[in-house]
Amino acid sequence: MEAKQKIKTNWENDTRLSRLFQALKKSGGTPRLVGGVVRDTILGIPQDDYDVAINLTPDSVVQSLKSERIHVIPTGIDHGTVTAIVDANPYQITSIRMDLKTDGRRAEVAFTEDWVLDASRRDFTINALYADLDGTIYDPFGGIDDLEHNCVRFIGDPIARI
Repeated sequence: MEAKQKIKTNWENDTRLSRLFQALKKSGGTPRLVGGVVRDTILGIPQDDYDVAINLTPDSVVQSLKSERIHVIPTGIDHGTVTAIVDANPYQITSIRMDLKTDGRRAEVAFTEDWVLDASRRDFTINALYADLDGTIYDPFGGIDDLEHNCVRFIGDPIARI
C-alpha cells in the first residue's frame, strides 16, 4: 500500500505512543494508527482514542509488548485484538486480517500482511485510513477525497455490506 500524503500531527511527540510503536517495531512489525484517530486528525478534530493496526500475529504482539514491560489484556485475541496499557492509557492493537466467513456482524478471520485486505473489511472509506507516527497517510479507498467532499461511502457493495 503506497503512502498518499503527509499530515502535520503531534503523534511523534507523544511518549506513550512512541514507546508503544518502538516496542512493536522491535519484533519486526509495522504499527499504524487506523480509523477514527486518522480521520479526525485530518479534519482537525482533537482525538485521544488511538487504535493501532499491525502486521504481526496477536501472539507476536503480546510477546513484543511483554518483552518491553507493557501490560497487555487479550480483549479480543481470537479476532486479533489486544489492549496495551502504557502509563495507564489503553491502546487497542489489532493484527491486520481478512474475513474467511462473515454474517455481517461476526467474522471468522485469518491474519495477513496485506494492508488492503484489512482495509477492505472496514465499513467506510473514511475509516480505512492508516497513518505512521510521522503523519504519513495510507488511503487505499479514497477516504481523503471523501472527507474533502463531505461524503460517507461504503467500501464495496453497500447492499451486501448492510
